[in-house]
Amino acid sequence: MFEILMYLFESYFDIGNYPEPDKLSRKLYAAGFEGEDIDEALNWLSALQVQSPESYPATLAHQGVRCFAEIELQHLSTEALEFIMFTARQNMITCVEREIIIDRAVALQQKDLGLDKIKLIMLMVLWNRHQDLDPLLIEELLSPLYSSQLH
Repeated sequence: MFEILMYLFESYFDIGNYPEPDKLSRKLYAAGFEGEDIDEALNWLSALQVQSPESYPATLAHQGVRCFAEIELQHLSTEALEFIMFTARQNMITCVEREIIIDRAVALQQKDLGLDKIKLIMLMVLWNRHQDLDPLLIEELLSPLYSSQLH
């Protein structure tokens, strides 16, 4: 599924959004992705679309201390959690975006998601919430993904 998310970002970032699910499914099949992976990605993206700005408050009144639930600790690696918290502390993401990123990561039901996968999830969440993304943030989120593909 992560290959599909990267494909979507690379193919549709300049356009601003990806096609509707039926058209997107056909395009993904044509690009050579497997049916099960396509279904999983479309379901994940559909759930992300439901988490629109209207579904969450615009901001949280206080930063507070974020304690993680056991299920979050099971699904996210320590490195991924640290990165999420770092980006929130540095105001690269809002606290609301942090919660959406964590929700979408846990929704995958994979154990110990690593940093590169969290960065891709973060990229997809931010892309779905903003028209303009900071190029430096995009570079930071993509850098390990591309460097691993170069080897």
